[in-house]
Amino acid sequence: MFSYLQRIGKAFMLPIALLPAAGLLLGIGGALSNPATIAAYPVLDIPQLQYVFILMADAGNSVFSNLSLIMAIGLAVGLSRDNKGSAALAAAVSFIIMNASISSMITISGNENLAIDTGVVGSLAIGIVVSNLNNKFSNIKLPDFLGFFAGSRFIPIISSFASIFIGMIFFLVWPPIQGLLVSGGEIIAQMGYIGTFFYGFLLRLTGAFGLHHMIYPLFWFTELGGVETVNGIQVVGAQNIFFAQIADPTHVGLYTEGTRFFAGRFATMMFGLPGAALAMYKCIPSIRRKKYIGLFASVALTSFLTGITEPLEYMFLFVSPLLYVFHAFLDGLSFMIADILNIAIGNTFSGGFIDFFLFGILQGEDKTHWMYVIPLGIAWFGLYYTSFTFFIKKFNIATPGHLEDDLVEENSSLYDMAFNILEGVGQINNVVSVEACITRLRFELKDSSLIDEDIIKETGANGVVKVKDGIQIIYGAKAEPLSKIINKEMRK
Repeated sequence: MFSYLQRIGKAFMLPIALLPAAGLLLGIGGALSNPATIAAYPVLDIPQLQYVFILMADAGNSVFSNLSLIMAIGLAVGLSRDNKGSAALAAAVSFIIMNASISSMITISGNENLAIDTGVVGSLAIGIVVSNLNNKFSNIKLPDFLGFFAGSRFIPIISSFASIFIGMIFFLVWPPIQGLLVSGGEIIAQMGYIGTFFYGFLLRLTGAFGLHHMIYPLFWFTELGGVETVNGIQVVGAQNIFFAQIADPTHVGLYTEGTRFFAGRFATMMFGLPGAALAMYKCIPSIRRKKYIGLFASVALTSFLTGITEPLEYMFLFVSPLLYVFHAFLDGLSFMIADILNIAIGNTFSGGFIDFFLFGILQGEDKTHWMYVIPLGIAWFGLYYTSFTFFIKKFNIATPGHLEDDLVEENSSLYDMAFNILEGVGQINNVVSVEACITRLRFELKDSSLIDEDIIKETGANGVVKVKDGIQIIYGAKAEPLSKIINKEMRK
């Protein structure tokens, strides 16, 4: 399970590459075209300027509104051994059919008010099922009269039928999960500082799978986020109250306590996660850092500037779920400390520098206590950097570039080693599949009796583990490039 989660994390790198640019477009365009922002800063109310911001926001939002579909496709491609094009098509069609099946079940049940959004959990289900079907049936042979549908063409067909059942399962199990999250939100609203902690913790935890939209609207737009009279008008919901107070020229003192559902974001998004990005980058051996500096710089900038964190978080979510839980804990702690310090900064949709500048700095220290974010953020940067560095090195977490070694793939000695390994497992025709799991090669073989352990040990293996229908050979950091060489030879 651990190795499979690491494979999932690596597979997500393909769609993650899209997100920083989309995040910058959405963050900048969305914040500066928001009606509340324009009302607070009339200088932005220039039609031609707003056209640009709206275009930027729509372009970025087109990616994030289809993020679950993109993730499903990327996961299917990344987990498939071959026929990746068929896997991508199958994933796209299956994701659409899954959601159509859920909608159909809602209609059949007569519960038209029920809304089910599986988020990235649906992406995982589709990506994993499609990739497994592709790996198992991509070379299937059918009777002659069905020959056209054999091989890779069979994958979208069988995946489509499987996705109907996936949709039916989600229809049954998802409403109780959603109900549980809503009930938790109602309890959190009454728990003071501890409730603020659990709000931040739960928001970050569910955000990993795109389920945070079940949490924050309860506080932003309903009585759970507060009810206040602003300029003679009763306003409901934390965000509604905050923007009503900004628009009220008679408002004095700190903004409403409902900003406790926003203020904790800034230390994490502007300081903490960039610190984590630096830690992941510094854990890469120096010889390989040049290859990854652009990736880490872009995701750190996206988090700092716009508060969009998915590109960075998906780098460690699946390779180390416990590290993500620790991150969620720190985020909850950030919310609680901001509440204790009476930091009263609201935001449009996220907690990056754009919102910090517009709704913190420009509103004035007397109304927001924005200056408190600076020392808290510096502390959070250090905390994230040191803790992520410790966990990545201590537990050999496969964050991007840390354990892989692409630069030695062309080393002739590795090619010689790869061919000796193939001799030890009964030659290339005996290999069904091979993949790298951090430090070991995992072979699935047609005939395990052809294994010659003496030859394998002569290649420098640190250990050999025989399993059903195959063998696992431990090589340390060489496992990844050896896997690539062997798979390259198998495709010839």
